[in-house]
Amino acid sequence: MSGNRGVVYLGKDRVEVQSIDDPKMEAPGGHAITHGVILKVVSTNICGSDQHMVRGRTTAPEGLVLGHEITGEVIEAGVDVEMIKKGDLVSVPFNVACGRCRTCREGHTGVCLTVNPGRAGGAYGYVDMGGWIGGQAQYVMVPYADFNLLRFPDKDQAMAQIRDLTMLSDILPTGFHGAISAKVGVGSTVYIAGAGPVGLAAAASARILGAAVVMIGDFNAGRLAHAKAVGFEPVDLSKHDRLGDLIEQVVKVPEVDSFIDCVGFEARGHSGGEQPAVVLNQAMEVTRAAGSIGIPGLYVTADPGAAEEGAKQGSLSLRFGQGWAKSQQFHTGQTPTMRYNRQLMQAILHGRLPIAEIVGATVIPLEEAAQGYKAFDDGAAKKFVLDPHGMLAA
Repeated sequence: MSGNRGVVYLGKDRVEVQSIDDPKMEAPGGHAITHGVILKVVSTNICGSDQHMVRGRTTAPEGLVLGHEITGEVIEAGVDVEMIKKGDLVSVPFNVACGRCRTCREGHTGVCLTVNPGRAGGAYGYVDMGGWIGGQAQYVMVPYADFNLLRFPDKDQAMAQIRDLTMLSDILPTGFHGAISAKVGVGSTVYIAGAGPVGLAAAASARILGAAVVMIGDFNAGRLAHAKAVGFEPVDLSKHDRLGDLIEQVVKVPEVDSFIDCVGFEARGHSGGEQPAVVLNQAMEVTRAAGSIGIPGLYVTADPGAAEEGAKQGSLSLRFGQGWAKSQQFHTGQTPTMRYNRQLMQAILHGRLPIAEIVGATVIPLEEAAQGYKAFDDGAAKKFVLDPHGMLAA
């Protein structure tokens, strides 16, 4: 390494690429570790979850190095790393997980019990997720490498498909988890709230799982046009204030088998104002009796920018009795990426899942990260992929 550059959060609506410390084999508390690796970051993506912090909608501290979607090449390995070698090209699950606690052993790596002293679950470059340094940078340290990292079997093959494989760190497994949680299967009718990258990843997942029809709802005309162009049924939420009526226009009944919420706590209603519970209430309204609702969209325990007092503490106005009366199933929380990323890697490598095209992958240099954040926040129908070393451009 000859210095390091990374994307730093400087306060509401402000990010900047700055010189940052070189990564060290240290946990956030400062104690040395021997189970980690240092990666030369090949690709790292801007995520909608990052935008929540940048908009000032969390308690993220200024100076935080952002980035939890990381793909990289191993340039140094700790002495206790046995299965990952220098030179390996790997995908990094956004979850930081020890592999040894009760929840990790049960496969719930999104809520590891040991990597975050504040709560269950850790992640890179994210507020309240353990203090692990983010990977929107040239170099980053990854702990518990043998457990966490997914090694690509052929480096040249992986680099040829890197725009697709970079999605394995978060949004593709997250979309897939949403579809699995909503029990999507052969012949399912599916509605997805939100036509951003995670919504499109959920749509791609629903399609590969055999859904009969996949609808994606949004107010953003550009994102809806992109969703239609890649084969999904767009639902323009500006056309009507009753979602069931819009769904009925497509499937002839005002309900679906499976509902996937890819919007989260910054949801907006038909009036244009924020209504943080609107998508969840719509989900209960239009999902059929005994249907299932997957909720990979982010909901937070504290939202200082919320329009409603209750929402500032994560309390939402839910018509929960509606869901209870219909015997619906709900599944929330961080995606356990490792549960899905190997299978999804195989689907990509063998031409079954062109996820880069579906989500509108757009490669930009690391130094243009601030422009990427601005365009994404303005609603661009793109998934911005940062290229710290010019390896994707080459």
